[in-house]
Amino acid sequence: MSRALREDIGSGDVTAALIPARQQVRARVLCREVAIICGAPWFDDTFRQLDPAVRIEWRVAEGARAPAESILCELIGPARPILTGERTALNFLQLLSGTATVTQRYVEALRGTRCRILDTRKTIPGLRSAQKYAVRCGGGGNHRLGLYDMVLVKENHIAAAGSIGAAVSAARAQSPGVRVEVEVENLDQLRQVLDAHADLVMLDNFDLDRLQAAVALNHAHRRPALLECSGGVTLERVPAIAATGVDYISVGSLTKNVDAIDLSMRFATVDH
Repeated sequence: MSRALREDIGSGDVTAALIPARQQVRARVLCREVAIICGAPWFDDTFRQLDPAVRIEWRVAEGARAPAESILCELIGPARPILTGERTALNFLQLLSGTATVTQRYVEALRGTRCRILDTRKTIPGLRSAQKYAVRCGGGGNHRLGLYDMVLVKENHIAAAGSIGAAVSAARAQSPGVRVEVEVENLDQLRQVLDAHADLVMLDNFDLDRLQAAVALNHAHRRPALLECSGGVTLERVPAIAATGVDYISVGSLTKNVDAIDLSMRFATVDH
């Protein structure tokens, strides 16, 4: 948050300085479209850092659905810090609400199934924890936070290790207790991963027929793994993908292709 404020304010807000220092205002944040609201902690902290005298009264709870043209919150306090923090606070709120909103659309598309929506590491640099929080607000799950909390073996790792089995064995030896996932591109690779006893398998760009075959092969194995579908996932396709029986569907666009929610701040009263 401090970095975001420094980026915007720089040597000082030369426009807000035109406002009398003692001027008090009441402002409202308006949501112009239906949205899942996410980002209140970042919004609040923006003004807390600028001036603790700014009071914020939320009308829509974090993670709740806001109707179009609704008032999300009211701010009461000195005009200068409210004007200075407006853009930074709204940037966080509109970005994270956008991620939470699109995530819930995917989650709703899977209602009635046991399949879960996951995010990926395709996040805005520096905002990963915030975006992954927004995914959770929308009802989705986090795949892995970074390179440190789960092993994900891909094609280049396999090539360097010599085989799928060697890669999984090395992962178990070097990172005991850490879950191991392997990305596969065909059923033969899936068999090798299952025989190597990985925890999860990422089925990369499998069509529906191959997904069904992969689920059947996994169920027949003496030690099945959790299956994740990845690649080419759209909102329209997720019900059919879930119907194949996979456990997870990962969607990079949740955090990569963000459509920010349309928000605005308007002064309701000005106390001179």
